Amino acid sequence: MRISADVAVIGAGMAGVSIAYELSDAGSVLVLEQESRPAYHTTGRSAAMFLESYGSPEVRRLTTDSRPDFDAAGELLKPRPMIWVAPPEQMDRLEAMAAAQPTLVPAPRPETFCPALRPDWCAGALREPGALEIDVMGLHQHYLGGARRRGARIVLDAAVRSGRYEGGRWLLDTAAGPVEAGAVVNAAGAWADRVASALGVEPVGMRPMRRTAAVVRASGVDRDWPIVGDVGETFYFRPEGVGVLVSPADETPSEPCDARPDDIDVALAIERVNEATVLGLRSVHTAWAGLRTFAPDRQPVAGADPAAPGLFWLAGQGGYGIQIAPALARLAAGAVTGKGSPVPAALAVARLRSS
Repeated sequence: MRISADVAVIGAGMAGVSIAYELSDAGSVLVLEQESRPAYHTTGRSAAMFLESYGSPEVRRLTTDSRPDFDAAGELLKPRPMIWVAPPEQMDRLEAMAAAQPTLVPAPRPETFCPALRPDWCAGALREPGALEIDVMGLHQHYLGGARRRGARIVLDAAVRSGRYEGGRWLLDTAAGPVEAGAVVNAAGAWADRVASALGVEPVGMRPMRRTAAVVRASGVDRDWPIVGDVGETFYFRPEGVGVLVSPADETPSEPCDARPDDIDVALAIERVNEATVLGLRSVHTAWAGLRTFAPDRQPVAGADPAAPGLFWLAGQGGYGIQIAPALARLAAGAVTGKGSPVPAALAVARLRSS
């Protein structure tokens, strides 16, 4: 039996459920998820922070515009200051960051905020006192539950095999059966280009990148320590569970897949954190990896595809997808309904289309 909806959203990660929530007040919405549960890939593996200093000017604006939604949803944000540290060879980067980001303040003695840091390693530091830790799955459930309450339908194990635009409607062949929709939103994350190809549309050059994280056992860790990262973006760590969460801040090109951590990357994260701290990390409790997907210019991709009627994108959020989810979903939903603000040229699909 064919399923019909006004809008079919492909992907039930943060992007998919957030735009489904925004659209479900305006008509019938169907969310198609290829896995057996929502948020299986990147969303479910994200250790996200709310950082107003993070990303391009467009991303920072979306972050600021998203703050009221986080506050209204309740208890999704927890204070967790961010400390950016620099060894002597990274001081030029630290100075450039300080000049570009007014929300950052000097931290002359970063070891007072995180006693594990080695004073002889840290040549300088900046602090973002307004940084916040995001309850990622809480936000996802907020959108998923809200979309369902508004009438959206979530269909699992529904990978899109092919599709065509015919008679003003999209006809999709999915693993869960045929689907018909007036509009399609490609919110498929690392699979966004593959979905485009399945729909007979030119991909836009999405680049999935693997990011590795691990929880390593450690003693003497204060749960209130900040998240600490180096300005060269070669590691970060923060308190988590039985010790600390560490990452080498890797960006390893990958095919869309069920990402798995590489032991070498986990070892590299531990080595870098040990060099900057007195933690003496050795014992890995658990490790995982996820895919962060970027467009060629590393800006999010949102709005109508000029090469395909009725097709819209919400993809390429890279490492910013959680903190900008509310504002970006509203922006993309407005493009679908034709009732919102125009998508800025820096985020529009057209910028990635060959002339």
